[in-house]
Amino acid sequence: MKAIQVQKTGGPEALVLVDIPAPKPKPNEAIVKVSASGINYIDIYFREGRYPSALPFVNGQEAAGVVTEVGTEVNTCKPGDRVAYTSVLGSYAEYAAIPADRLVSVPPDLTDQQAAAAMLQGLTVHYLLKSAYPVRSGETVLVHAAAGGVGLLLVQWAKSLGVRVIGTVGNEQKAKLAREAGADEVIVYTQRDFEAETKRLTNGRGVHVIYDGVGKDTFEKGLNVLQRRGYMVLFGAASGPVPPLDPLKLTQKGSLFLTRPSLPHYIATREELLSRSNELFGMISSGRLKLRIERVYPFEEAAQAHRDLEGRKTTGKLLLAP
Repeated sequence: MKAIQVQKTGGPEALVLVDIPAPKPKPNEAIVKVSASGINYIDIYFREGRYPSALPFVNGQEAAGVVTEVGTEVNTCKPGDRVAYTSVLGSYAEYAAIPADRLVSVPPDLTDQQAAAAMLQGLTVHYLLKSAYPVRSGETVLVHAAAGGVGLLLVQWAKSLGVRVIGTVGNEQKAKLAREAGADEVIVYTQRDFEAETKRLTNGRGVHVIYDGVGKDTFEKGLNVLQRRGYMVLFGAASGPVPPLDPLKLTQKGSLFLTRPSLPHYIATREELLSRSNELFGMISSGRLKLRIERVYPFEEAAQAHRDLEGRKTTGKLLLAP
């Protein structure tokens, strides 16, 4: 089978198209013929070696497709079932061996591309809004990278919960997308200082919570625009890792809360995975949550897909197709 392998960690050129044997299922696994694989920042972290993995490895953490074979202990799915998954390494391939308890059924009214586009980012938005900091109607939130894959979903879902959303973006085109998704206010951070502008938009009160997937470029200023006892939910590092922080600074800025969550910890049990994915798919099926798939890359262009994502040139979701 064809797959995108990392044989030596590094830049986008580390993604190598290879022919390797197709996997066979262990007793608890199912083989998925991949229709579409999601491209995410965590893939970059693995490629760079920021998240270590034994070499060589097949990159990718998210996909949808059809079950072709199951192990002897599997009773939750069968060949022919349409399924999707996330947070299991190895999705940049024509076939993947996945623990069966990590697979969820894809509703008949969703395409494989929609399912692949929704799993990692959609489930991330679910735990951010429902668990990491459960927002309440009437609160004000700040969403960084509001026109990105997570950002557009986060804005839409937050608005459905009655929340005032302030988003930051890098240019006017992205600002238009964020507004169309429902953002109440959009700050183009290349034109205006988001710290000063957020304070102005909140009459100096600040926001209840910041959902920050950018990291280094936004974190320090973000602490300055949180209300007393506000929450910094730092779920990514698109601009690089945040420098070390003295916890005393959280006290000085108003007894702030800081969490650095990760999706696998919020879908650790099958029950939680199914609960979150069922609600997510329901939001998409009902039209309350609209996916934006910007581009589907062939395997041969995996390196370019990573370059585009790292360059923050994209909006919405990027997919890789065998």
